[in-house]
Amino acid sequence: MKKITIIDGQGGRMGKAIIEQLKKQFPEQELLAIGTNSIATAAMMKAGADYGATGENPVIVAARDSDMIIGPIGIVIADALFGEVTETMAAAVGRSHAQKILMPVNRCNNHVVGCENLNMNEIIALVIKQVSAYLY
Repeated sequence: MKKITIIDGQGGRMGKAIIEQLKKQFPEQELLAIGTNSIATAAMMKAGADYGATGENPVIVAARDSDMIIGPIGIVIADALFGEVTETMAAAVGRSHAQKILMPVNRCNNHVVGCENLNMNEIIALVIKQVSAYLY
């Protein structure tokens, strides 16, 4: 079984929605939720994540051995998510050998040019499609 890690910050809304959809489509798949704060972690755990942790060190540890990391594009940009992503966290995710599914969230002075302007539900549907292609 692949080790899939979902990283989110702020209120964890995006991570929560991803976990709900992944559990619906792949109920046996274990999911690790890492929040940049405890509120985000709690939201993702409530959504059905199998394991959860909060903060910089869990991101570093998970980045070492995850097969796939899913999160907003800010998880690879230092000081993103209103400062919740440290340089060390961004470097750990960026250097990870895991497949990365980075969601284009145009906030915090980071804009992904060339991406379609999709709503969150459409973005999450694309994430689930990409995970499915990776797992099968």
